Amino acid sequence: MLPNQVEFVVAMFAAWRLGAAITPINPALTATEAIHQMSDSGAKLLINVSGVAVIDHVQALPAAALNGEVQYGAKYAAQPADDAAALALLIYTSGTTGLPKGVMLDHANIEAMADMSRQAMQIASTDHCLLVLPLFHVNGIVASILTPLSAGSRVTIRTRFDIETFFADVEQLRPTYFSAVPTIYALLNALPEQVKPDASSLRYGICGAAPASAELLTSFESRYGFPLVEGYGLSEGTCASTINPFNGVRKAGTVGVPFQGQRIAIVDASGRRLAPGATGEVLVQGPNVMRGYVGKPEETKKTIVDGWLHTGDLGRIDADGYLSIVGRLKEMIIRGGENIYPKEIEDALTAAPGVLEAAVIGAPHETLGEIVIAYVAYRAGHAGTLAELNEHCAARLTRYKRPAAIHVIGSLPKNAVGKIDKLKLRTMWEQQST
Repeated sequence: MLPNQVEFVVAMFAAWRLGAAITPINPALTATEAIHQMSDSGAKLLINVSGVAVIDHVQALPAAALNGEVQYGAKYAAQPADDAAALALLIYTSGTTGLPKGVMLDHANIEAMADMSRQAMQIASTDHCLLVLPLFHVNGIVASILTPLSAGSRVTIRTRFDIETFFADVEQLRPTYFSAVPTIYALLNALPEQVKPDASSLRYGICGAAPASAELLTSFESRYGFPLVEGYGLSEGTCASTINPFNGVRKAGTVGVPFQGQRIAIVDASGRRLAPGATGEVLVQGPNVMRGYVGKPEETKKTIVDGWLHTGDLGRIDADGYLSIVGRLKEMIIRGGENIYPKEIEDALTAAPGVLEAAVIGAPHETLGEIVIAYVAYRAGHAGTLAELNEHCAARLTRYKRPAAIHVIGSLPKNAVGKIDKLKLRTMWEQQST
């Protein structure tokens, strides 16, 4: 339960050397949330920053757990544990559908993912990764720590992303790449025009965790001079499954092609494979697919069927094999029998002048079943009218896809990983409509 610091990485490797597994806990969790993760995972030792009040958390551990400050002991003399099938990481999902579930990743999963990432991202010993994402998430651990270290390259750990110091860090540290979420890139792209950093050391930025608009990707590269390479993945797939190729066509608005060693497919509700261009659920197969959910065999059986991971994401594959994500299966809006994918509307709204980010949810409607509700946040110093936003949507979206209501707010709520929190938006809508 550590913030981003080198001791997190040391403790992780120490646990693996002993043959133990780790579960990273977000330090910002409430006692109730942290206790769920510790009790569900069966944790025996909590590692936390000295002086932080965690008595409620510690009390949730088994009676035999070590309590108090860890003391230096004799150097570990045994041979390092070496079992590819041993549990390595328990990553807890963000809990968008109930209590968070523990994703079991073994050493074979991690080794496969690190190897695929080194190849796809062309990581060499000369590279230098700047870590700004949280280490309690699989992206931070795999993409920004394990992948570069396994290539013999360097990592600089920052406590968190800070828009005030990010480019100063880039100019001073001269990293060759970093990984971030669309919200971070949108904030950087919205900086005043006079901000012109020296970003020449950066070969690329990895963009993942949530879909980004094609406009953001192209606008960012044009402004800062290095490309954003969009990929797609989830904790259940040990971080990543597709990426836009480095030596090939990068299609803005898509999340690229499968990593070497992985396969993807699109299926309908009955599990039937769909042809290129058709929209359905995204399935993933490969050595990166999780062992299952800890203590939840029934959930595991529903999620991994015949070796294929059912992601719950909606997408389509084009004729060239590039995947596009259009939303979550449970986020799809059905208005009067028509399927509406939130990302299409979100992309249209973020293309409006001055708009920083947008999110779309479905709201119940007596006759239509559901209607489209949109939330929009403008960049600092920018503003617009509802009439302008509605006119913008009318020029880009057919009538049934247009938002029935657009709410302009200061900023969109985010979860701990930086994704827009649509559960909070739904709560906001329910409170507004009652």
